[in-house]
Amino acid sequence: MDHHAAQPGQGAQGGHRPPLLPDRHPTADFFICDVLDAIPKDDMASMEHPIFSLSTRPDRRILTYQHNETTVEITPSVKGLATIHDKDVMIYCISQLIAKLNAGEDASQTVHLRAHDLLVATNRETSGDGYRRLREAFERLSGTRIVTNIETGGIETTSGFGLIDKWEIQRKTRDGRMISVSVTLSDWMYRAVMAKSVLTLHRDYFRLRKPLERRVYEIARKHCGAQSEWKISLELLLKKCGSNSPKRVFKQMIKVLVEHDHLPDYTVRIDGDMVIFENRERLTEKAGVTLPRLDPDIMNDVRIVAPGYDPYYLESQWHEMWIDSGCPKLHDPNAAFLAFCRRRAEKKPMG
Repeated sequence: MDHHAAQPGQGAQGGHRPPLLPDRHPTADFFICDVLDAIPKDDMASMEHPIFSLSTRPDRRILTYQHNETTVEITPSVKGLATIHDKDVMIYCISQLIAKLNAGEDASQTVHLRAHDLLVATNRETSGDGYRRLREAFERLSGTRIVTNIETGGIETTSGFGLIDKWEIQRKTRDGRMISVSVTLSDWMYRAVMAKSVLTLHRDYFRLRKPLERRVYEIARKHCGAQSEWKISLELLLKKCGSNSPKRVFKQMIKVLVEHDHLPDYTVRIDGDMVIFENRERLTEKAGVTLPRLDPDIMNDVRIVAPGYDPYYLESQWHEMWIDSGCPKLHDPNAAFLAFCRRRAEKKPMG
């Protein structure tokens, strides 16, 4: 396991519990399962917009969110809104489908899985309580309804749907624990997966205790990516997180995150009312140079020329190659980067 996130923050003072959950399944079979290459993936639409509740208690609020041209309304069932911990089910299903696509197999909208594999892969307990919580997650995911005009797969649609269309426990043990489960994703989520609008998550994501920490990591992963640094105002970060905490309380929670420094992939600091994320790889510090600037929209082109690859991973690889070759002056960095991605995909196709 990559210990970038595991080492910082372990020395919590005063007897407080460590900021990261224990790695309950260090030999997690999810990452060496038959489908292979099932790296945790997350859909980019719900990483950008706050769809999942950060509450640890039943949350029955109707949430509304608007940013630029995007509007989202999330309505709970009587069981409450789907939580960011329930999202583990979505991430697992998305990972399985992406792995199948990368292996050249057909990816059905209905995912058949073993409940034990899901619990192990997402660092959950495999006790009876763990299975009970998993069932509750299925109920909240299918009961939460969304109306949005978010674009997925190049199509803007205003529609209402559940996060998952349906779920079914196909087999149980004598003591009532589920074994085989099928989950049917919504058309919206399935379309995002088929368009490969996903990013790779650090596996320590599942060790983050607090819902806010998971949400902050998603936002950093989406916006900072492989860049050296990314800044966002405290107010906008609060909005993107979907937190209902007052600004001063939210700022204090971010300060705790800064103090422990345990977020995977990124360090965090606060400068006034700005929150600054820095990539732990710090390629620019290592090389002492300024990396070539790329257009923000270039990642859409990368997905076309290198299907199946994480564009931000390719960007990181390209930066390393550019540094290793002596940092040559580039007439057109965007064209050079796309050529690199195309060659990588031709040499080792993934989709």
